[in-house]
Amino acid sequence: MNFISKLHSAWVSSNSLLCVGLDPDPSKLPASLHGRPDAIWQFNKAIIDATHDLVCGYKPQIAYFASQSAEDQLLRTMDYLRTAYPHIPVILDAKRGDIGSTADQYAAEAFTRYQADAVTVNPYLGTDSITPFTRYADKGVIILCRTSNSGAQDFQDLTIDGKPLYLHVAHKVANEWNAHGNCLLVVGATWPEQMQRVREVVGDMPLLVPGVGAQGGDVKALVTAGKTKSGTGLVINSSRAVLYASSGDDFAQAARKVAQASRDEINLYR
Repeated sequence: MNFISKLHSAWVSSNSLLCVGLDPDPSKLPASLHGRPDAIWQFNKAIIDATHDLVCGYKPQIAYFASQSAEDQLLRTMDYLRTAYPHIPVILDAKRGDIGSTADQYAAEAFTRYQADAVTVNPYLGTDSITPFTRYADKGVIILCRTSNSGAQDFQDLTIDGKPLYLHVAHKVANEWNAHGNCLLVVGATWPEQMQRVREVVGDMPLLVPGVGAQGGDVKALVTAGKTKSGTGLVINSSRAVLYASSGDDFAQAARKVAQASRDEINLYR
């Protein structure tokens, strides 16, 4: 099953547009895991087991693993998701983007080494930096468009030929890069007005939406702006609000409560 089909199935089976980001920060893990060589893996497993029926995806952020020399624990997490919950899409948040020959290696990293269902990429270097990813026709390629951070406006809002740069990105992806139907866009939850403009350009293309929870995105506004006519079309990510709902040994149960509340709030506006 290709990524897009898997995502559509997950939206239905979980009745959820919620994605949980796996951003394991060792300084925030429960005391009971401190000092364990497999602490990140054990934390991830507990979060996944507690929330798997509430989500349409998981999104491990590669920097949280690489900074700790914990790529082995990322591999273990990816393998666990594939075997225990194979119906749930897994997005590797890597934001790769480089010249063609290097992009080939980044694509192999995401899709061969980690066997991710999808990966985030940066479009700044243009078509030849994206093609090594999109040629994996069964995989998802999630392209930065209008990001959730405050500095996004520095470049993404610049007006070119009468419209902002992020809309040029949206148009390029929808009309040129999506030949295999496997592209998505990243549009931050903190910018519902821009999200609506992107939706008008890309039709039913799915959007990965960071910025809910700790970053303060307005759930009603973003769902109203970004949902498709079917009430789907969004992969709404929450990381810190779910992962660190408790710093105690009840962290997994607390994560489940927040994930369930987030899913239910999103569903109110679908």
